[in-house]
Amino acid sequence: MSGDLIQAGDAAAIARGEHGDPFSVLGLHDIDGRLVIRCFHPEAESVEVLDQKTGRKLCALSRVDEDSGVFAGIVPRRKKRFPYLLRLTRQSDVWTEQDPYAFGPVLGEIDEYLLGEGTHGHLWRALGAHVTSHEGCDGVHFAVWAPNAQRISVIGDFNGWDGRRNVMRRRGQTGVHEIFMPNLGDGTVYKFEVVGSDGRLLPKKADPVGFGSELPPKTASVVRDLGKYSWSDTQWMANRGKQHRTDQPISVYEVHLESWRRVPEDGGRSLSYQELATDLVAYASDMGFTHIELTPVSEYPFGGSWGYQPVGLFAPTARFGTPDDFRALVDACHQADMGLIIDWVPGHFPTDTHGLGQFDGSALYEHRDPKEGYHPDWNTLVYNYGRAEVANYLISNAKFWMEEYHIDGLRVDAVASMLYRDYSRKDGEWVPNVHGGRENLEAIDFLRQMNEAVYGAYPDAMTIAEESTTFPGVCGMTSDGGLGFGFKWNMGWMNDTLRYMAEDPVNRKYHHDKMTFGLHYAFSENFVLPLSHDEVVHGKGSLLGKMPGDDWQRFANLRAYYGFMWGHPGKKLMFMGGEFAQSAEWNHEQSLDWHLLDQPSHAGIQRLVRDLNKLYRDTPALYQQDTRAEGFQWIDGGNASDSVFSWARYGEEGSAPVLVVVNFTPVTRTGFRVGVPASGHWTERLNTDSMYYGGSNHGNGDGLSSEPIAAHGCEQSVVMTVPPLAAVFLELGRE
Repeated sequence: MSGDLIQAGDAAAIARGEHGDPFSVLGLHDIDGRLVIRCFHPEAESVEVLDQKTGRKLCALSRVDEDSGVFAGIVPRRKKRFPYLLRLTRQSDVWTEQDPYAFGPVLGEIDEYLLGEGTHGHLWRALGAHVTSHEGCDGVHFAVWAPNAQRISVIGDFNGWDGRRNVMRRRGQTGVHEIFMPNLGDGTVYKFEVVGSDGRLLPKKADPVGFGSELPPKTASVVRDLGKYSWSDTQWMANRGKQHRTDQPISVYEVHLESWRRVPEDGGRSLSYQELATDLVAYASDMGFTHIELTPVSEYPFGGSWGYQPVGLFAPTARFGTPDDFRALVDACHQADMGLIIDWVPGHFPTDTHGLGQFDGSALYEHRDPKEGYHPDWNTLVYNYGRAEVANYLISNAKFWMEEYHIDGLRVDAVASMLYRDYSRKDGEWVPNVHGGRENLEAIDFLRQMNEAVYGAYPDAMTIAEESTTFPGVCGMTSDGGLGFGFKWNMGWMNDTLRYMAEDPVNRKYHHDKMTFGLHYAFSENFVLPLSHDEVVHGKGSLLGKMPGDDWQRFANLRAYYGFMWGHPGKKLMFMGGEFAQSAEWNHEQSLDWHLLDQPSHAGIQRLVRDLNKLYRDTPALYQQDTRAEGFQWIDGGNASDSVFSWARYGEEGSAPVLVVVNFTPVTRTGFRVGVPASGHWTERLNTDSMYYGGSNHGNGDGLSSEPIAAHGCEQSVVMTVPPLAAVFLELGRE
């Protein structure tokens, strides 16, 4: 009888997991006025149909053959669709479950249209795994884009990881497959099983839009309900826009969560998100930073990549807790009046088999040609930015972090590698653009679209480009041909100044221009001065280790360099450990050397950074015109013989100017005349040579009164003591 209720070919295809449309066969169907139920349960010996409302048995289903695991039967005395349950038996085990094939589609026509067009502004609300209620039943809706897959299934413990069991519904020409799985919920572990267009079974895939993941080295996705967290940052979110303007102080503390601080009493483990929400936030706030920036938190399989080879772009790494735990960290930052920035990696992705590479058996997210789709530096794959669905995937991810996690900014990694097709490639290893040039026109267009989308939806947030070339208009308006970023890392400033600092002071006069050259372009972009993790790895040593001289001189050099940086136009960024002069090169597998703070020289550097941040935040001249030439004036930028630099910083009208004098030799210069831009009393606000910071305590006491003696093109001047290897900040008219 049951063999008459299903075609033999359909049953065999279902059993092999090869049926192109299992929803047309399985579930409840009206066939010639009869209600027929078919199901595929190879693990069961018998199947009965129950009325979901009453629990009453309606009929038993019969196997259509001995081997397929397909059951079928007619429901007697029923003419209309109704909710039902399946009661399954295997030996002494009896269990009841709902039939996923009894449910209709979840995605609506608008979703289908936008997905097909590659313009869905909130992609994560359609794709991924969503805890929801559908047709009166609680469960999880799974949806994934895999247009070239012959078959795609969701697998997990709930179906014995059997890809034949829950084959998903293909949604027309969109390339999206979906299924509603009743009675699953938050915490469900799953993957997708994909059969390519050639019939080949591919490696099991994590969800490209999965909101959670297993703790590495496990690689499955985890269902996470993002609708439960209650935020407490209303005040910050309402006012954060003013914190991100170019005329505001921005001082960023860059952190790698896994190695910032560990718990030696507990096997040296890393801190959790919840612990970081207390310890890290309190520390960064006390140090006076305005923002914390995290190396990538999107799930990544290889710890040695520091997160820069992510697989789960929509999932905060499970290394430190759940998504809501990560939200608690963001929330804590905001309640402490600090922003949180994350490093975002749209430039490439790793080749791990559970990731995006060859996702549906084709080059779906990446370019097919390795000259475009493979990155030789990192052994990674490059996104195909010219494909609308891929660009939409990445842009939606950028918005996702802003929307769901209240992230305040995205620092976009390796932008230079995206802008140029020949980046780190030899002749013959890259494909020119349509005009025969080296610019990656599709990536450029993608970056513009991304910035327009982020600033369009979240005008009070910010994007920051790590871009190391002279590509014009990185921070320019997209309407004027720019890329649309809010800020750009000043890699040239960092490289030049660190090379200068590595020189013995006796030789610095021959390299004077390395410290002044940055001012030729300092106002061409909205710059951030970065002392990032990249400067303290791969044999480069620590910042302290780059400084020449004996122990005292190395610390003095570093103090002077920090003073130079905080007095220089541009927002500030410092990688963790730099604020207390970590001695050793950064090691991502162990904690920072916090015990060094027991030594006065290291504690002095920490006090200096704290005070530099306070001075910076309290002094409009040091930040209000960071991006405008009107905010800077060389007093004497050409004193190479003495290796002394002096300049004035200006805020907006009504704020007091600041004079910065930096001496990069170990010679104390007394009776040193410096021009000043205005008459009056110039108060010494900060001196990096103070004994409080570990210096020799040469300085200018309560300050200096100007004299009507011309110097350095100024009508007024002061005679001051310039300490050895030190920076001095003097402000007009402040006691």
